[in-house]
Amino acid sequence: MLKIDGNALTLQDVVRVAREYVPVALSEKALPGINASRNYVLEILKNKQVVYGITTGVGELSNQYIPPEKAVQLQENLIRSHAANVGEPLNKETVRAMILLRANALAKGFSGVRAALIEKLLELLNRDIEPYIPSRGSVGASGDLSPLAHLALILTGQGECRENGERVPAARVLKKHHITPLRLQPKEGLALINGTQLMSAIGCLVVRDAEILLKHAQVAGAMSLEALKGTARAFDARIHAARPHAGQVRIAANMLNLVRDSAIIASHAHCSKVQDAYTLRCIPQVYGAVDDTIRYARSVLETEINSATDNPLIFADEKDVISGGNFHGEPLAFILDFLGISLSEIANISERTVDRMVNPHVSGLPPFLAEENGLNSGFMIAQYTAAALVSENKVLAHPASVDSIPTSAGQEDHVSMGSVSAEHARMILENVTQVLAIEMLGAAQGIDFHKPLEAGRGSAAAQRLIREHIPHWKEDRVMYPDIETMAGLIRNGSVLAAVEKEGIIL
Repeated sequence: MLKIDGNALTLQDVVRVAREYVPVALSEKALPGINASRNYVLEILKNKQVVYGITTGVGELSNQYIPPEKAVQLQENLIRSHAANVGEPLNKETVRAMILLRANALAKGFSGVRAALIEKLLELLNRDIEPYIPSRGSVGASGDLSPLAHLALILTGQGECRENGERVPAARVLKKHHITPLRLQPKEGLALINGTQLMSAIGCLVVRDAEILLKHAQVAGAMSLEALKGTARAFDARIHAARPHAGQVRIAANMLNLVRDSAIIASHAHCSKVQDAYTLRCIPQVYGAVDDTIRYARSVLETEINSATDNPLIFADEKDVISGGNFHGEPLAFILDFLGISLSEIANISERTVDRMVNPHVSGLPPFLAEENGLNSGFMIAQYTAAALVSENKVLAHPASVDSIPTSAGQEDHVSMGSVSAEHARMILENVTQVLAIEMLGAAQGIDFHKPLEAGRGSAAAQRLIREHIPHWKEDRVMYPDIETMAGLIRNGSVLAAVEKEGIIL
């Protein structure tokens, strides 16, 4: 059981709740702050104070006074009118992460909501109820308003859920689970929809997947080094101590471990080749920079997921309410754009390595890794596919955060587009997975041509695992099932597990 209090959530907690269905409860430690901020909202209403979103309209309408007797209706109207997203629905793990993150932000005690509302959000998670949330429509300030409004609707018995892939009225789903819909109280509708939880949710999941994918990229790079009869000297610790970026040093050490005891590399230690191409020689410098970027993205996200990101914030101890801009997604938009750019570089290296392996003029391997070439085309078109994905990534990697478009009649005149940054990073990650799958297939084929020489400990472990699922290409066969199988072995961690069984921890 995970207990949330608004301050101690980790990125791994988010992944576990989103994907492993770990149950969640509200920590008792959070209750004093939640109750104090709620009581101050009631005091504001009693005194008929003018406070944004409680006794006023929102956005450009913030100068419109709303009398306390209409404060409840204001909250209902907000979530109805703001639920305007379009497009394909968000996947279930993203929705679950959003719910958890919204609950954790409210648990900090600056939002003026009832504890019962937070507990109702957690009930959606614990009962495995999946709100239907279309994916397009957030500009990343005032947070992810529209997607969060679709989530808020469910709590009131409005909107839709998904069951077995089908859209179902939320009221029916709540009734089936014996859940009584909430009547949102003053401030609660606004508190539910002001925040960065869509971009944070996607960001957490992408960062975790990127960490694992980078490990697979190193395995693929080591296998390619073996297939192309490269040298491990470029990974010598002395080189990297002379330029001690942390990621670079880590990756260089990992690469040495992966190819340790390689008979293939030893067989040409004294050949005439002076140095390898950049795609092999510069793996520590490029993948090390990717590693540093992923770690930076993680640190920003772990701050964000334990932050109060709605507006206004209630400071009950000081009897104060302050309108600010914590909903603005710029910190996330930047790091998610940066993350997408860095992940694209993995695919850039990987595809160029595939091209070297299929090119007999530089590879020392049969043309297109094919036996009886000419009759067989081998990996010719697999390289085309990798090239297409790399080219697509170059479009997706254009930073969304450099764009802004005014909203709400110019009142909200700068936005982050962070949700676009998040979605692009997710799409790039998927493309990189496919490119690495092609590289691993090609490298496995190349290593086969060096038999009876054995690859290094890590490379050989990956090679054996691949060959348990995908046979050597003796003649042309339908290619795409092999790519799908290889991508699946990357996604489920089988390749990495095989390497780690050899005591190589990346």
